[in-house]
Amino acid sequence: VQLQASGGGLVQAGGSLRLSCAASGRTFSTYALGWFRQVPGKEREFVATISRTGARTWYADSVKGRFTISRDNAKNTVYLQMNSLKPEDTAVYYCAAGLVKVTTKPFEPASYDDWGQGTLVTVSS
Repeated sequence: VQLQASGGGLVQAGGSLRLSCAASGRTFSTYALGWFRQVPGKEREFVATISRTGARTWYADSVKGRFTISRDNAKNTVYLQMNSLKPEDTAVYYCAAGLVKVTTKPFEPASYDDWGQGTLVTVSS
């Protein structure tokens, strides 16, 4: 599946952004979907994942209570609503799709089969 992330930008600390990731292909609903982020010089970091039906979600401790992942299978789109943003949330955010391994290891980038191109989120203090 091909993924296209959007919605990044510059926001002040305490503000909100909503990222979107649109997918192509008729098999969107068979994939679990995740968001990761990366800053230069550091490894890609897990943010959140949602199961194929949306019944299950996983979050990194650093974003729990502030970020919400959701999906609309009719629109082939996954979202990441980010509230109460902090400067340490600044990163390039990537969406990813996975089939089998995601349900057992949602936190690991290697569990995902396809990746979007990333969208930059900058949070100023």
